[in-house]
Amino acid sequence: MNVLLTGAFGRVGTAVIDHLADREAYEFTYLDREPYPDYDAHVADVSDFEAIRPEFDDQDAVVHLAGNPSPAASWESVLENNVVGTRNALEAAKEAGVESFVFASTNHVTGMYEIENRPGIYDPPTESPPESQICIDHTDPVRPDSHYGVSKSFGEDLGRYYVECEDAPERFYALRICGVRHAADDHPYGDAERGVENGEFERRSEAYERAVAVQKARWGSRRDLAALVDAALQDETVTFDIFYGASDNRARWVDIEHARAVLGHRPRDDASEWDGPPE
Repeated sequence: MNVLLTGAFGRVGTAVIDHLADREAYEFTYLDREPYPDYDAHVADVSDFEAIRPEFDDQDAVVHLAGNPSPAASWESVLENNVVGTRNALEAAKEAGVESFVFASTNHVTGMYEIENRPGIYDPPTESPPESQICIDHTDPVRPDSHYGVSKSFGEDLGRYYVECEDAPERFYALRICGVRHAADDHPYGDAERGVENGEFERRSEAYERAVAVQKARWGSRRDLAALVDAALQDETVTFDIFYGASDNRARWVDIEHARAVLGHRPRDDASEWDGPPE
């Protein structure tokens, strides 16, 4: 399968490369706005349609990760990078006849549920199964918490439009990616340890423990995220659907059973199994 990976060298793209690039099932083409050492990539900005259009030819699938990934991003930035960029990627996929489009959405599309229910939402449930724990799934109304969340909600709607009203793509998978981090921070203590390194707080302080609690609920390990992308690429049953990308954390508040039922995706990691940062 020929797969175009846009935004290839960000934290999500490198997770896909690290875990899927050696698979015989895939032949990846990389597109990013900046070159990256040791990789042959097409350098272009997704906001420039003519610059990216040739890379979509002869592709079976697109994994569209390019865009501004910050919840603090300005409207001007997400308009250019996320709204226009996603439209350009979908239009290029249509013209090239790409069958499958995997879209990096975000939990910030429904981020107001988290804001409304914190800090209790970060506490792991005391009973099993955790019937009292809030669980947001693909059927809940969108409640974006930022311009970034709005831009990703738009991308989901635009994807539905293309698969239902245009000739291609035929399948669209919106992955609402949760707390995926760079390889060095790929554990539930990554954000907290980074805060210590940056001088924001001290280890074992209240702020440190809160950062750990948040990431233990949100964490999506790099291998679990790559496995979800793999499951979407291998699927041929979906026209349009939404899946949350989190690991099987005890304290998570987003649903992962829908991805299991539809795609057969089974996350392997659980943040609750960690009791400290790696040695």
